[in-house]
Amino acid sequence: MELAIKEAKKAYKNGDVPIGAVIVKNGKVISKAHNKIEKDNCATKHAEIIAIEKASKVLKTWRLDDCEMYVTMEPCMMCTGAIVQSRIKKIYYSVDNENFGYINNIDTKKIKVNKGIEKEKSIQLLRGFFKSKR
Repeated sequence: MELAIKEAKKAYKNGDVPIGAVIVKNGKVISKAHNKIEKDNCATKHAEIIAIEKASKVLKTWRLDDCEMYVTMEPCMMCTGAIVQSRIKKIYYSVDNENFGYINNIDTKKIKVNKGIEKEKSIQLLRGFFKSKR
């Protein structure tokens, strides 16, 4: 999760909501990403989507069956759909996304969800970002 938080800090510096994601397979980091919505002017440039795209290129397959994702905030509906489609089996996230979170609405028999990892660090990063925007 520390790597995901480092990625979130990159998004913060670029003016994006500080969310970072990391995909791991067999204990090895396959991909890292952070939000690039503002930077790329594209609503789909969420950390989770970018991390899935990078992992698919590295592994040369869209099937990420044996992979786990670490993300600093609960994935939204779009990202949850991509996670399900890519067949990632485990998600670890820091903070619930009260407005747009969706991962907790899916069948947890297919995907194991663990939340609250490094929660305070992610909360502080998000609070600092939104405070600077208001």
